Amino acid sequence: MHYRLGVDVGGTFTDILLIDPATGRTFRAKTPSTPHDQSVGVLAGIEKVRAEARIPLSEIGQVLHGTTVATNAILEGKGARVGLVTTAGFRQVLQIARSFVPGGLAGWIIWPKPEPLAALEDTVEAIERVASDGSVVTPLDEDALRASLGRLRGVEALAVSLINSYAFDGHERRVAEIAAEELPGVPVSISSAVLPELREYERTITTVANAYVQPQVARYLDNLAGRIAEGGLTGSLNILRSDGGLASASAAAGSPVNLLLSGPAGGVAGATWVAEQAGFPDFLTFDMGGTSTDVALVEGLRPRVGRETRVGDLTVRSASVDVRTVGAGGGSIAHVPELTRALRVGPQSAGADPGPAAYGRGGEEPTVTDANVVLGYLPARLAGGEIVLDRERSRAAVARVAEAMGLPSVEAAAQGIVDIVNENMFGALRLVSVQQGFDPRDFALVAFGGAGPLHANALGRLTGSWPVVIPPSPGVLCAYGDATTSLRDEAARTYIRRFSQLTDTELGELLTELAETAARTLETEGVDRADQSATYHVDVRYHGQGFEIPIPLTPDTGLDALGKAFDAEHERLFSFLLGNEHELVSARAAVSGPRPNVQAVSLASGGEDSSAAVTGTHEIWVEGGWTEAAVHDRAALLAGNVVRGPAIVVEMDSTTLVLPGHAATVHESGSLLIRPLEA
Repeated sequence: MHYRLGVDVGGTFTDILLIDPATGRTFRAKTPSTPHDQSVGVLAGIEKVRAEARIPLSEIGQVLHGTTVATNAILEGKGARVGLVTTAGFRQVLQIARSFVPGGLAGWIIWPKPEPLAALEDTVEAIERVASDGSVVTPLDEDALRASLGRLRGVEALAVSLINSYAFDGHERRVAEIAAEELPGVPVSISSAVLPELREYERTITTVANAYVQPQVARYLDNLAGRIAEGGLTGSLNILRSDGGLASASAAAGSPVNLLLSGPAGGVAGATWVAEQAGFPDFLTFDMGGTSTDVALVEGLRPRVGRETRVGDLTVRSASVDVRTVGAGGGSIAHVPELTRALRVGPQSAGADPGPAAYGRGGEEPTVTDANVVLGYLPARLAGGEIVLDRERSRAAVARVAEAMGLPSVEAAAQGIVDIVNENMFGALRLVSVQQGFDPRDFALVAFGGAGPLHANALGRLTGSWPVVIPPSPGVLCAYGDATTSLRDEAARTYIRRFSQLTDTELGELLTELAETAARTLETEGVDRADQSATYHVDVRYHGQGFEIPIPLTPDTGLDALGKAFDAEHERLFSFLLGNEHELVSARAAVSGPRPNVQAVSLASGGEDSSAAVTGTHEIWVEGGWTEAAVHDRAALLAGNVVRGPAIVVEMDSTTLVLPGHAATVHESGSLLIRPLEA
């Protein structure tokens, strides 16, 4: 069996994980990210981990990559210049958009509306019209279209979104053919392929977003694939989708809007793998990196997948793991505004360059990492010795906060920084739990990322989520998720019918047809039908409602059972029911390939005594004073060992803090399970 290599590019570090599927043995590498060209950091990490494993590149069968190229293009406003073709009369669909109010109590603020990704001057109209039932009302005027496209010289990508094209795609496909003649070399995205669903604004903005990031994503993937091949690596390149599945590099380049949450989805996939090994099907994920923190909720080992993806000010209709992000990471900068004199942490980040003051690369702003250094929570070296921390620089940076707030000591300021960033992350965890109708005390908390294990114990206390699970190799778990997931594709269709206008047989045939469409895509990727599995969702509402709720089902689910499932979910979310008739709005089928056969790690058994793994003691600041904490080498811990706090557990890619009154038990799968001592 060939090795599988997972790659995750973050704002500060690029994480690489090489897995031997036969034994489950892993090799890890962390290298600084290279924002100017992410492939440079990726290739450096691949070479580093290959050398550690002492294998030739030809032994790597698959490269599985979670990328932030599409995300960064949106956040930084560095996508392509997009031309847009709409139906005559709908030229201003992006400008009209949906109502934009920046907050419940802030409607009085004059808040600039974000500029559309396709400018009005780059938008042209096509003379055509299709009815909602798919019948052609007005044929496409091809001569007028050619003249209009002539005004779009200079655009770098083209989006086509005609009214009701979800019901009949013939006009859009013909527009794409004509555009290929009139605008040679310009990639074209059509809404009937990107999002074949009703609601013209959501369909248009999603198609425009796809076109906006497509050239940059295609260049990056072509560049990465070329450099990998030049280095002698012949394995396939697959990209993680926002919904947690994999797509081939060519498929990902054609539909990059499905990659906007590629990176965070890898963490949820990796956490699901780890939680399954440890025996916790219901859990919250807590991924704290250098720039931000991503959180999600998983129930029954199934991540909650939403129908919308939000990046910055942009919201598109694209399936993605329901991940919430806050600007709280190890590089988040602490500051004291002149107006309020109240300590704030983030969302600004020191990033990878110059990074926190402790890195000694020119950074002077106090960050969360600097606060952890001041409090003694971090070892002197990070990333396997690649980064040496300068404690004095950290103290000098945090001292600025202490002085601005009139605090008695640098340690008090550092503790304040840590407490505030913990509260920020606690707020994000409430968004995916309490706000969604779930009690966080019913879930475990899986903490990972380079900085997650440092703050995990404190977040467990705030949420009441026990145990806190610290996976093996937590700093590269996103890469582990990339390497342990499977190929996936989805087919969807708008199909508005009241339940009285629909039969159980028609519903089953619709779902089966959609699954067949997605299955053919995977078949072209080399996945046999016998190895494929399908899941189904339909969007249901009460007739007259303006929104829908996704409900899972099977082709055998009858309308009566579907209606009851919708009522139960509606009541859970909103605490009331309506007497209106149920109505189907759209249906989706997601088809996945086989899960990779990766052998789980099993640690040798040991007693509760963990003293053999102790490498020394270190002073840390907890509960308002300095105390001695035992420092443990995680590689030396055995299954059944108990690490009682205060303690620090160190490894190559992360550091775990066990607070006083708590203990971490080593699970046979390698995870640390932190609980209060009384539990």
